[in-house]
Amino acid sequence: MTSVSRTFAQLKAESKCALIPFITAGDPDLNTTKKALKILAENGADLIELGVPYSDPLADGPVIQAAANRALKRGTRLQQVLDLVAEVHKDIKCPIVLFSYYNPIFHRGVENFLEAIAQVGVKGLVVPDLPLEEAEDFLCLSEKKGIEVTLLVAPTTPAERIKQIALKSQGFIYLVSVTGVTGMREEVQERVRDLIRQLKSVTEKPVGVGFGISQPAQARKIKEWGADAVIVGSAFVKSLAQEPPEKGLAAIADLCSSLKRALL
Repeated sequence: MTSVSRTFAQLKAESKCALIPFITAGDPDLNTTKKALKILAENGADLIELGVPYSDPLADGPVIQAAANRALKRGTRLQQVLDLVAEVHKDIKCPIVLFSYYNPIFHRGVENFLEAIAQVGVKGLVVPDLPLEEAEDFLCLSEKKGIEVTLLVAPTTPAERIKQIALKSQGFIYLVSVTGVTGMREEVQERVRDLIRQLKSVTEKPVGVGFGISQPAQARKIKEWGADAVIVGSAFVKSLAQEPPEKGLAAIADLCSSLKRALL
């Protein structure tokens, strides 16, 4: 499994746009999550974002909130997620990026948390409620552990703050395409093109666009606007939640393949 930065460098050299699917660990169960990670890697995922279920996921819409609640009710906890990654990461070439709110990190202790995720093979980390002003020490520690922490830019982020986030973000920059929470939208807002251009004018780091993208045509448009990655969450989470689990796994394989074809 290569690093996040190296993966993006390889894709750039091939003039390719990355596909980053998101799923919630433990939904519908950990065994299905393990199978899903391998299926996504086999069907076009360039990186995979794995969500740690949390009881108060402020940035997430109803689909991912429901998935987190189901996973928690089944008893899914951080250590189980890490054990799962340790088990599967050697069989997966694409980097696993952990998506976690700050509370579970704080509870374990920042250095202990970063050491633990590095040991199991996690390559990147997204912490949506970690503000830039409090990120400096966290970023320094993560760099020492070989974990790249990706920071988020929102449509409402002021220009000067965008520059600072772009400077500090590791691996790539996560551009939130909508004002609000995650979830599937019918259309991608035109202002996303301007936001991509704005970021490209202040940094050479890769830009990944997420929130609201669920269809191949939307992914293709994001690529045409100059993004280096397309991040798709709710559509994968909803597809995987189907019963029986085999049906959900088949659904995410089809979705991943169709999105990847749209980005070629």
